[in-house]
Amino acid sequence: APAPGNRRAGPSGGGGRMLRGAPEGQATAVARPLSTASVLCHVEPVGRWFEAFIKRRNMHVSASFQELEDEKELSEESGDEELQLEEFPMLKTLDPKDWKNQDHYLVLGLGHMRYKASQKQIKAAHKAMVLKHHPDKRKAAGEHIGEGDNDYFTCITKAYEILSDPMKRRAFNSVDPTFDNTVPSKSEAKENFFEVFSPVFERNARWSNIKNVPKLGDADSSFEEVDAFYSFWYNFDSWREFSYLDEEEKEKAECRDERRWIEKQNRATRAQRKKEEMNRIRTLVDTAYSCDPRIKKFKEEEKAKKEAEKKAKVDAKRKEQEEKEKQRQAELEAARLAKEKEEEETRQQALLMKKEKDMQKKAIKKERQKLRTICKNWNYFSDNEAECVKMMEEVEKLCDRLELASLQCLNEALTSTTREEGKTAVVKQIEEVNEQMRKEREEADARLRQATKSSEKSTGGSGGSSKNWPEDDLQLLIKAVNLFPAGTNSRWEVIANYMNLHSTTGIKRTAKDVINKAKSLQKLGIFIFVRWSACFYFMYK
Repeated sequence: APAPGNRRAGPSGGGGRMLRGAPEGQATAVARPLSTASVLCHVEPVGRWFEAFIKRRNMHVSASFQELEDEKELSEESGDEELQLEEFPMLKTLDPKDWKNQDHYLVLGLGHMRYKASQKQIKAAHKAMVLKHHPDKRKAAGEHIGEGDNDYFTCITKAYEILSDPMKRRAFNSVDPTFDNTVPSKSEAKENFFEVFSPVFERNARWSNIKNVPKLGDADSSFEEVDAFYSFWYNFDSWREFSYLDEEEKEKAECRDERRWIEKQNRATRAQRKKEEMNRIRTLVDTAYSCDPRIKKFKEEEKAKKEAEKKAKVDAKRKEQEEKEKQRQAELEAARLAKEKEEEETRQQALLMKKEKDMQKKAIKKERQKLRTICKNWNYFSDNEAECVKMMEEVEKLCDRLELASLQCLNEALTSTTREEGKTAVVKQIEEVNEQMRKEREEADARLRQATKSSEKSTGGSGGSSKNWPEDDLQLLIKAVNLFPAGTNSRWEVIANYMNLHSTTGIKRTAKDVINKAKSLQKLGIFIFVRWSACFYFMYK
């Protein structure tokens, strides 16, 4: 009977239990009360006990450790019963000494499973082969048994020895005689690329150190998937090694030096075979990459994209150039219009100035003619012929020297006055003009003297060009230049002859002397004035 104060432990009380539930009508009781000094500890199940805990939690039942052991043994027995071995018909003909060239999976009857067989299955296969081919059983059945290690059962033992050791099994799997190392050619993959290369990559994926090897995919695979696939295979990390094919075994070496030499030879051979294997993988990937229709499609899309971008850039550049050219043309047109406008304004201004100048010339000519007419009507204010000629000369001087406003004032004064008053006005104007001409002549003479001194200093008094030019000769030169203007035949010879004929100094001048002196006077800014008396005299005659 349960003790007072004890709690009944049912299936739903306080979580899972390690013991089976009590039968109906009974209870589980605590044999002795807990100590008051007990400490509460948190305990977690591990290993098989954790498995029992999970089973209790999921199935809401309790399970003991013994039950788990019983279930394990039952599962192993059922696994052994399910394993089906394929008998190797050539097993009894195998030579134990040639064990390295034998297919160990076929020896154990696992030819249909090969590298996919688990260690449990290898162990079960070996157990079955031992029960069937053990020499003691065969001897009891009356079969002849080979002496020592010459019996084929040694091949079974050797096969299990290799396949049960992970390192040795890996070495044998690396040189699996049933594995197809061939690489499809480009001609084979022209029409059925995916059907040809998919199985090749799938069977070579078994050598990868990295699990979850990407698949080849299909024609609808994205660029990212295709890029990830080829990136993986171009950086393929293979665990395949070729130590199983070592021609020499270092365990058979008689000394340390021989063992080192064997190890060196084996390493070199393995490295060479590893290199050939990686070249084979690289050839496979290169061939697939060159034949992959998706790569061609992606390249065409990339090319079309680049061409579109290039075309867009060219169009943008062309548009920019067109805008610049349009702007430049607009600027040129604006500049042309502005220039035309400025030229038109200049032309109009020139026309206006010309018109004003022509009007002024006409006005001056009219006023001069008016002055001449008035003076002529009044017989030049004298009855003496000599005085008339002199007055004519002075009137011409006034016409040449006076401005339009002065001429108009003078003509107005002459029109509204008597002869004597008119003569007085004309004489007064003549005196003002003569005074002005006298001042100009004095300034010209001063410049001429200065020019003469400078010329004498520059010539140094040597040769024909160094002859002195007195003031009378300079005046004579000026007069000759005015008398014989440009266009006169042999002008400078004529001027030289004229000066030699009329000069009072007796110095003979040549055409060269006259040219040099005229040029020097022109460079020094000397203006040659026409003697109005001489000019008028010739005009009158």
